[in-house]
Amino acid sequence: MNSIGSLKGRMVFMGWVLGLLVFTSLLWILTQPLQAQNLSRSVNNVLSNNGDSRRVGANIAGNGKTGLLGYWYSMHNSADKMFVFAVFQDGILCPLGAVVSADGDVREIIPMSAHAAQVFDNLPQSILQMYVMRIESQAGAEGRKR
Repeated sequence: MNSIGSLKGRMVFMGWVLGLLVFTSLLWILTQPLQAQNLSRSVNNVLSNNGDSRRVGANIAGNGKTGLLGYWYSMHNSADKMFVFAVFQDGILCPLGAVVSADGDVREIIPMSAHAAQVFDNLPQSILQMYVMRIESQAGAEGRKR
């Protein structure tokens, strides 16, 4: 009898954990458009505050997916795109934006916060190069689809 009660308790606990995971996943998935819109507003504020004339436009959702690394945005008055992503530096997320040409080449990486601007020069070039290669491969794959 004791093992049945223990098994029942474990099953109830697992049900709660799985229910919370499903709820959190649904909440994350259903709020993606709102997150992308708020992020574009923040990116435009950063660009404006830095005196940069470039602005991001609409979120470009490739096949309905944003990807795990970040968000793609079109840029106003340009064929370029911007990929906004984050890297960890000293345990803190540093948001960065990569300006990607129409050819799929990363032209520039821009820090998207005051902290990111402070630590940008200290980021290991090997980590940045890894992100650049991933971004360019994803941009190239999107370009081949069109």
